[in-house]
Amino acid sequence: MIISHQFSKVLRSIVIAIVVLFCLAPILWQVLTSFKTNTDIAAIPNIFLPRQFTLGHYEELFARRPVWNYLLNSTGVASISTLLSLGLGAPAAYVLARAKLPGERLILATILLLTLFPYILLFLGLLELVQNFGLGNQYLALIIPYTAINLPLTILVLRSFFQQLPIELEDAARIDGYSTLAMLVQIVLPMTVPALVTTGILAFIFAWNEFIFALTFITQESMKTIPVAASQLGGASVFEIPYGPIAAATVLGTLPLVGLVLAFQRRIISGLTAGAVKG
Repeated sequence: MIISHQFSKVLRSIVIAIVVLFCLAPILWQVLTSFKTNTDIAAIPNIFLPRQFTLGHYEELFARRPVWNYLLNSTGVASISTLLSLGLGAPAAYVLARAKLPGERLILATILLLTLFPYILLFLGLLELVQNFGLGNQYLALIIPYTAINLPLTILVLRSFFQQLPIELEDAARIDGYSTLAMLVQIVLPMTVPALVTTGILAFIFAWNEFIFALTFITQESMKTIPVAASQLGGASVFEIPYGPIAAATVLGTLPLVGLVLAFQRRIISGLTAGAVKG
């Protein structure tokens, strides 16, 4: 019995390791490619581990393009749209969780449908709006759509969290003389930080990685975001694909997201598990 239990543990560990390796293999390949020499990149058969590590692709990338500028553009657009999504979504979610609104089920069904709606279908309509309002090459052309796309998911996630908060705390605060605003800021808001962080990171990742709108609405080189800039890296000739610099740009564009998740991993776990067990 003990041998069988130990065997099952070993087998489970092996399966988990295989799944993790399978998921991380493309990422590892991209990271290693950014450190390979051009000879190793072009080698046939392919070489997984570089025979010689080099930082030349990163140096070439920074020499050819204003990478820091692209990163700042992405950070600004993603941060502002995330803050707007949370600022608009949190009050709406609280109202839907606490107030008994007429047509509440219809409102929730509409929000749910919006979260499932493919945002790419909005492209042509948004393109006309951007042209009509003269928003081309302005960050508002990205911030407004990103906020609108992230709002339904933000409202649904935060509403679910607000429903799990004991309403007795709010009733006690009102008895103690708290105004509605003071109660929300001093009592409810601190308890919702994990959910806000989790939802905010999801919104930030979407805004950071979005490509189609950023490619179309922003054509000025200095205003481009990092996904667009990475996709437009060219070689010395038309027929050359600079795999090394592209891999380096991909790694640099992913590092801020990895750092963000690692910095708030405890909050993320708390937000994901909050309300899982009621009582």
